[in-house]
Amino acid sequence: MALDATRVINGSFGEVWMDGRWLTNFRRAEATVEINKEEIQRSGTRWVGHKVTSLTGTGTISGYKVTTDLIEAIGQIADDRRGAFVTELILKLDDPESFGAYRVRLKGVQFDNIPLINFEAGSIVEEELPFTFSGYEFLDTINED
Repeated sequence: MALDATRVINGSFGEVWMDGRWLTNFRRAEATVEINKEEIQRSGTRWVGHKVTSLTGTGTISGYKVTTDLIEAIGQIADDRRGAFVTELILKLDDPESFGAYRVRLKGVQFDNIPLINFEAGSIVEEELPFTFSGYEFLDTINED
């Protein structure tokens, strides 16, 4: 059976949510968990084994600059009397023509930098916000046949 091209997921239907609010200005998102391992030397074989020792979650959201609200929240770390801005993101992919939809909740999200200002005359201002996270869960995965 050949691939039904109409069922391939279209990224145009992706969304970024924070605190129950759809962040409509973000048009690109990615999140990855790296599996970190240590090599284990074993007697009786030349093969090296591997032991999972930790997980590292990283990601990026990118989009159009609309307000400074998120940048101001991230920037609270610059105040010695306040802690880091920690939040949760929900990334959603829901193409109505695809085989299904899913959402991923990213826990313990902390952004990696504070992008204060960036512009170029004659160009739309965009921003990219890399982050780390410390857990995730899939929410209401819907698969249609």
